[in-house]
Amino acid sequence: MRSKCAQPSTATGRCSSSETDEREQVERVVATEAAVALVRRLVAEHGPLMFHQSGGCCDGSAPMCFLAGELRVGEGDVQLGEIEGCPFYIGGQQYERWRHTQLVLDVVPGRGAGFSLEAPEGVRFLTRSRAFGQDELCRLPDG
Repeated sequence: MRSKCAQPSTATGRCSSSETDEREQVERVVATEAAVALVRRLVAEHGPLMFHQSGGCCDGSAPMCFLAGELRVGEGDVQLGEIEGCPFYIGGQQYERWRHTQLVLDVVPGRGAGFSLEAPEGVRFLTRSRAFGQDELCRLPDG
């Protein structure tokens, strides 16, 4: 089947067609199986959660996990998607720098230095990223 999606324009890096692509949209944030398992465990223990991709300070650029509503989301924050029903946000300026990448939430052994909910578990969330391909850029929700 031929895609209805136009290639991104070189001037803007965005798709020039306003038609909807019939293929599956690409997610801006996804999670590894290990991260999904930890999120499920934390939700079962604590209730609804939220994530915010930190832009610096205490844990560098680590993803932070909070009880839903515990962190006030700012006007400039962007919701990238959800992990197991938990919203995942990033600061607006950081989003502008990372909008061409997919964030992959993972979990690794060791404690982070911040206030993230998984810290007592002896593990920490970690964000990996990969650049979207040209075809994927057209399949983003805002592509």
